[in-house]
Amino acid sequence: MPRMLRSDAQDNRDRLLTAARELFSEQGLDVGMREVARRAEVGPATLYRRFPTRQDLIAEAFALEMQSCRQIVLDGCADPDPWRGFVSVVRRLTALNARNRGFVDAFMSADTPESSFTLHRRELLEMLEQLGRRARMEGSLRQDFVIGDLVLILRAGRGLASVPPSDRDAAASRFATLAVDAFRG
Repeated sequence: MPRMLRSDAQDNRDRLLTAARELFSEQGLDVGMREVARRAEVGPATLYRRFPTRQDLIAEAFALEMQSCRQIVLDGCADPDPWRGFVSVVRRLTALNARNRGFVDAFMSADTPESSFTLHRRELLEMLEQLGRRARMEGSLRQDFVIGDLVLILRAGRGLASVPPSDRDAAASRFATLAVDAFRG
């Protein structure tokens, strides 16, 4: 059972996670650990006591996005119509990507083989590959589709973070529509 933190320690942890989420979302993963501590108004020692490695901080900061990503993939795979499920995944992942620049960077990062992101990424990409196979077999998805194509689209979608926030949802929707059209069989 995880031990309970003192209220001030919990406050520091919460501020660190909020600062990390904001900075990663705004600037991507290249933000320095000291900048996270500065934004959270805590010392670097407090940051490293709570999150000994950068990967620990990234994994915790993006835990909710990872759950959302997983649910998006599960929902798409559960759809009895594989093309509709695939389209839903592309649209919803594009929207998630547009809202948080750092998440796709973290999800696609080449970190250690046993990291939570690596394990989740491997599992979700395998599920998406099977969904793609089903959609190809029914003729809705282009026959030369490979999972790397979807990864390429997700990486390209990181550019949506540069669109002004007021236009980002519309740009993400348009980007997803163009991607879906490119995948159509």
